[in-house]
Amino acid sequence: MPSLADAGGNTELRPFTAAAIFTHFNLVSLIAVGLLAAAALYGYGVWRLRQRGDHWPAGRTVAFVAGGLGSVAAVSVTGIEAYDTTLISVHMVQHMVLSMIGPIFLALGAPTTLALRVLHGRPRKLLLAFVHSRYVRVLTFPLVAFGLFIANPFVLYFTPLYRQTLEHAWLHEFIHIHFMVTGCLFFWPLLGLDPLPNRWPYPGRALLMVLSVPFHTVLGLTIMQQKDLLGGDWYPNLHLNWMDPHSDQVTAGGILWAGGEIVSVTMLGILVIQWVRQSEREARRIDRALDRAEAEDAAAAAATAGTAATGIGAAGPAATNGATTAGGPAEAGDATAAKITTAEKPVRPDPDAG
Repeated sequence: MPSLADAGGNTELRPFTAAAIFTHFNLVSLIAVGLLAAAALYGYGVWRLRQRGDHWPAGRTVAFVAGGLGSVAAVSVTGIEAYDTTLISVHMVQHMVLSMIGPIFLALGAPTTLALRVLHGRPRKLLLAFVHSRYVRVLTFPLVAFGLFIANPFVLYFTPLYRQTLEHAWLHEFIHIHFMVTGCLFFWPLLGLDPLPNRWPYPGRALLMVLSVPFHTVLGLTIMQQKDLLGGDWYPNLHLNWMDPHSDQVTAGGILWAGGEIVSVTMLGILVIQWVRQSEREARRIDRALDRAEAEDAAAAAATAGTAATGIGAAGPAATNGATTAGGPAEAGDATAAKITTAEKPVRPDPDAG
């Protein structure tokens, strides 16, 4: 990373071009070590799942490793990083990637879910306890994460903090990590697939994303129209004849304005896709539940009909025999009794006889 002492009057620092991205590398940094460790742990988790025959979507691996870690590496260990204290426009590209693009892809990679499927016993319990802890609940609450995400750039660019990050490499590195963490806190509950607390329904997530758009617009326009240079006299003191600090600051504001809107619209599209897929899964679940209920009702009706048919078949002969036994002898008995009564009745003498 060029320092003020090195860059002042330095004619060896060439104008920034696309080729410079691939010719300057800084592999000795805290972020570079963290990227390598994250890629190794994620790859080990996927390998463990496949070893025991479990499936892990390839799209999640691509999103996390290539989209998330890859985008962060592209702006932190390449020529982007080499010029991030020389051109504020380059710094703004780096800022957008670290705080928005990288965290979005990292969230889509679902690393927490992968870890929960790989870990067992106490490590898994500790991870679950951390994810559902009060500290994480507060930081990942959408409104809290939204406030941190929005306030970060305003605090950085409109206070003396930005000049301090230009002068001190350790603080510059810390700000990079801070922007990544706050970006993850904002995007993980909105887009992530991990079992995080405080997850809002999709309409609420989309509304929160829409509300973030004006802040990027205001910040970008403010930087474009500001007469004072960010960082004070840092950039003019570099004495680079191929760079105009004021024009570069206007470009930086435009990058922040346009980039924020592009990322926000893309995020809304991802949210809509996730919303539609969830609705389809819910519809299939309801259909399966209704099919099970209909099958259970049909089985119950069939069982009831079978029981009734069995009862009628068993009661039919008995009823017939009972009717014969009760009706036949009774009627015969009544006829006999009638005959006996008639035979016992006394015969009256005929009055006309004799």
